[in-house]
Amino acid sequence: MATQEQVKGFFNKLAPIAVNQARKHGYKIFPSVCLAQAACESAYGTSPKMTRANAVFGIKVGSSKAHFGTAWKDKAYSTKTKECYDGKTYTAITDLFRAYDSLDEAVEDYYDLLCASSRYKSALNQPTPLACIQGIQKAPYATSPTYVSTIMNIINKYGLTKYDNKEISLNPYKLTATVIRFGSRGESVKWVQYQLNKAGYSLAIDGILGQKTKEAVMDFQLKRGLLVDGIVGKNTLVELSAV
Repeated sequence: MATQEQVKGFFNKLAPIAVNQARKHGYKIFPSVCLAQAACESAYGTSPKMTRANAVFGIKVGSSKAHFGTAWKDKAYSTKTKECYDGKTYTAITDLFRAYDSLDEAVEDYYDLLCASSRYKSALNQPTPLACIQGIQKAPYATSPTYVSTIMNIINKYGLTKYDNKEISLNPYKLTATVIRFGSRGESVKWVQYQLNKAGYSLAIDGILGQKTKEAVMDFQLKRGLLVDGIVGKNTLVELSAV
């Protein structure tokens, strides 16, 4: 069972990737549906079998090993799963699933598959996430008789439709460091600077945590009731992610 912190971290990590791929694919599939399916198939990123291979969507290799883009590079892993073929009982099987080098590749392949395969044409350009996931299930994507309701429950519970706004501004930088302090450099610092600017600060996004950025961090910590030390650690990252 994923904790609230794990769920929040999962969506914070995956949302920018999903929104970016939705944009690249002409918004044919809702980001909210993408995120909810990933959450369902990977237990919010906590399933060892899925996450070791970045296989957060549980996409099978299939007998044809078809490619709909360049994100999947023929990597695969074998694992047990359960399928419901009669709408009532579940059968344990072992099958091959697509594996990826990164979450970016997994999300890109998800969009490539759904947008290019004729099986999923009824899911494309739908007016609502419900109609979209109904079209995906129709392909079928999963055999569970409750799959559509499961996905919609996740969307509604976590307010994922906010990511369907085409005007949404998501952080384009990747957060990889868990502790960022004075003198730190790199893309994680750019992520911090971007989030601070969303919170009302005016920082140059240069990837260097210098004096101005440290002062902004301390002011942010003060306003959020955090330990004011200028170090971007676990609690400060959580608050910054919520901006």
